[in-house]
Amino acid sequence: MAADKTELSASPEGSVELRDGLHDELPPCPPHITERKLIARIDLHVVPFLSVMYLMAFLDRVNIANANVFGLSEDLNLVGNMYNVALVIFFVPYCLFEIPSNMLLKRFKPHVWLSVNMFAFGLVTLLMGFVQNYSGLLACRFFLGVFETGMFPGAFYLIGMWYRRHEAQKRYSFFFSSTTLAGAFGGLLAAAIGNMEGMRGYRGWRWVFILEGALTVLVSCFFWFLLPDFPEDVKWLSDDEKAFVTARLRLDQGKAVQNRNITLRDVANIFKDYKVIIGGFMYFGLIVPAYSYAYFAPGIIRGYGYSPIQTQLHSVPPWAAAFGFSMLVAVISDKLQHRFSFIILCICVSLVGLGILTGVHDNTELQYAALFLVTSGTYSAMPIIVCWFNMNLGGHHRRSVGSAWQVGFGNTGGIIATFAFQTFDAPFFRTGYSICLSFSALSILSCIIYFFACKKANLERDRHAGDDQALTEDEKAEMGDLSPDYRYLL
Repeated sequence: MAADKTELSASPEGSVELRDGLHDELPPCPPHITERKLIARIDLHVVPFLSVMYLMAFLDRVNIANANVFGLSEDLNLVGNMYNVALVIFFVPYCLFEIPSNMLLKRFKPHVWLSVNMFAFGLVTLLMGFVQNYSGLLACRFFLGVFETGMFPGAFYLIGMWYRRHEAQKRYSFFFSSTTLAGAFGGLLAAAIGNMEGMRGYRGWRWVFILEGALTVLVSCFFWFLLPDFPEDVKWLSDDEKAFVTARLRLDQGKAVQNRNITLRDVANIFKDYKVIIGGFMYFGLIVPAYSYAYFAPGIIRGYGYSPIQTQLHSVPPWAAAFGFSMLVAVISDKLQHRFSFIILCICVSLVGLGILTGVHDNTELQYAALFLVTSGTYSAMPIIVCWFNMNLGGHHRRSVGSAWQVGFGNTGGIIATFAFQTFDAPFFRTGYSICLSFSALSILSCIIYFFACKKANLERDRHAGDDQALTEDEKAEMGDLSPDYRYLL
């Protein structure tokens, strides 16, 4: 398998030698700490808090599916595709504001921007428990999308500015697996909250929104102080530790122009690279089966003959299996420093599950087992795709815009997902499963194109190594991963 072209080897002069023969200076690790201990400290400050933040965001986003099992549609008189419209309106602001949100994240600092938005979407979720009609539900779902828009791309961008490429997949997958943990936790929590039916005159579905929204609001107050910023800005690293962290990241990302604000011209130039466009389609293809499962799994499982409480409990194991499989694949992927083959493997696992669900309608045990394959494959491939694409983008500007583009455009697939499973198509949902199969195939095709594009760029740069004498270091820094010194991870 192809290895990272920027893998380090020791040099007698104490510099760092890249595999393509180039050199870059890496200052020694501060004497009071080892690199392993420094990475462990970064892990404790970065990954857990971002993971909890996104767990809360995803929980507040998809808990409408759990609430619907407890009678939301009946109480609000949702008929036809009104429930689907309530799902889809979330994605309108969620997709439009991804790139502006990442630009504001850089301006206001991550701990400020992310915690404020977290407080806001928690409050909106809480208020959703008091809506009295369809219009109120639509308004809450719209503003939920507004305030959640920066959570996912912002966190992925931030993680990418802390770790080198061969270290990133485990961290990305652990963070992304907060979605699977949210699904599992949401099912267990909904099963418990369901027993509050009628308490203080509120139906169980209202308590789902009220309690989960209140929890998010409470946690956001602590996260103002706990969420990390960029390496250059944090207070829990000394100056020599910051210099070391920045230098080791520069080996992968190039000399990022961190202090200059992003302009519209920067954004336009980034989209001239067709690999950036392909990155959006890689993610877009998997969003459809991912959100289809997240929003409709309780309804699908309910069709197997379970009670509302049993439905919530049976929704937990597939999510738990996805978390374990995702972390296993991430560890192996980082170990081998390879992404492409693991993505294809995971999507194929999902395709097998979708194939079973499409063709088998008289064996509930096999159908339930197929849900494990869908969640494990889909939710393991997605973090690898996002990590692969994000960590191949060099510099603050390209990574900030590129990560927001991939997630923003990719999440337009959520609009398709919310209409893929219609009530009139129950209980077999042949149309929904067929749509998920088609878009998973689109993701595979996009990943193949991206793989060969990166491989071609690496070969061309190897062939013309040393022909870039006219470029200054500042010019190379502006180019990011388009620099002739940069090599893509495959």
